[in-house]
Amino acid sequence: MIVQFSVYPMGVEHMSGDMRQIEEILKGGGVDHQLGPIGTCVQGDWDLVLPTIKKCHEAIRAHHGRVITTIIIDDHKDKEHSLAGAVASVFRHEAQASADH
Repeated sequence: MIVQFSVYPMGVEHMSGDMRQIEEILKGGGVDHQLGPIGTCVQGDWDLVLPTIKKCHEAIRAHHGRVITTIIIDDHKDKEHSLAGAVASVFRHEAQASADH
């Protein structure tokens, strides 16, 4: 499954230091991930992904009085999909649309 999540410390204007901490957790956790400008995508099964997101949430909560974490799950029942495959599919469609014009 692919999961997008965002951890928002309330009352903070700049989050790059917090994002660096999340990136370190993800690198150390062995989770395939892709950092985005307003969210991070991770790939894996429930038993790997959800505890990793919990670690990220708790790490940011340790330094802030209030934290909101959002999670979006894309879970295909009958086929595997990956971060790289999802992005490649967008570029394939873009290339096809350009070729059609």
